[in-house]
Amino acid sequence: MKIALVHDYLNEFGGAERVLLALSEIWPKAPIYTAFYKKGSAAWERFKDKDVRVSWVDYIPGFAGKLHSPLRFLTPWIWNSFDFSEYDLVLGSASWYVTKGFKKKGKKTVEICYCHTPPRWLYGYPTSIEWQKYWPVRIYAKVVGYFMRQYDFRAAQRVNWFIANSQNTAKRIEKFYRREAEVIYPPVELPKVGQVKREDYYLVASRIVGGKGLELAVRVADRLNLKLKIAGEPAGYRQEQKRLESLSGGRVEFLGQVDDKELARLYAGAKAFLALASDEDFGMTPVEAMLMGTPVVAYRGGGYLESVVEGKTGVFFEKQTVKSLGKAIERLRKMKMKREDCVRQAKKFSKERFKREIKEFVFQKAKKA
Repeated sequence: MKIALVHDYLNEFGGAERVLLALSEIWPKAPIYTAFYKKGSAAWERFKDKDVRVSWVDYIPGFAGKLHSPLRFLTPWIWNSFDFSEYDLVLGSASWYVTKGFKKKGKKTVEICYCHTPPRWLYGYPTSIEWQKYWPVRIYAKVVGYFMRQYDFRAAQRVNWFIANSQNTAKRIEKFYRREAEVIYPPVELPKVGQVKREDYYLVASRIVGGKGLELAVRVADRLNLKLKIAGEPAGYRQEQKRLESLSGGRVEFLGQVDDKELARLYAGAKAFLALASDEDFGMTPVEAMLMGTPVVAYRGGGYLESVVEGKTGVFFEKQTVKSLGKAIERLRKMKMKREDCVRQAKKFSKERFKREIKEFVFQKAKKA
């Protein structure tokens, strides 16, 4: 089969980009189509040896940096500028930039969408960048959102088959698109780092943005006098880190972007990993922590419910408050969780398993097309 891979855009390197990287390892000759590709970014380093093909907006000065968010209404024109008629299969990796329902002349091209989530901003879920905090922007968002929801629904109907990254996301796909989705959990893999001594710190690994519970982590560290490390680079409008630093009281260490080997060491050395988003689509970072033998303190909601095993690989807290999170941390301190139980649970989400399930799904559907 002649296959094309499609992804929202290449700027940061997070869970969605790890999925794309795994897909490109399965089909190394498949070109990657994307809205734009920011040179020098974290994603640039991971994909610079790939055949990446960008849309016309990549040539607009400043679009990759700041304009892609306010000009999100351009997404129909971005994706319609590509013609995938020459391909047998188009496999999209879709999140908030729509990234589905592509132009395909005739009926021979099959489209499969690996959906990380329907666009959160369109359906009332918390987003990493609170871009609607000013009233003129809220009015603009309501107008743009009305038309974009219609476009998003129509684009979803042009997809032949959906894959969801979690049961949580599959329910959203059914709710908003009236479509069924097969669940194939994303791939989790980290380099081996040998034996790492457990230290007296808690860890968060996340881009420095809103919607990830970082403020809660900072406040609980200050209240309980905990040592907290946050691994990840600022994203979006890049104001969040300064605000968090002002709240931290000097107890939080902001590490910036770290490579996978250093990230694995950080996971392995932490007392626990804090997974704090209020409605995470799936959440690869707590699984990465468990892979390194580290238990998780997670909010009871979203995709965390599909990976963390209460009392065995972590504990849940009920409310997005310092008090609720603090009680969960205290409970965890009194429990003895085995590294091997955490590792065993994480291996259910391995890259080998992901590649096998994706290939089986693709070839099974291709036969039916």
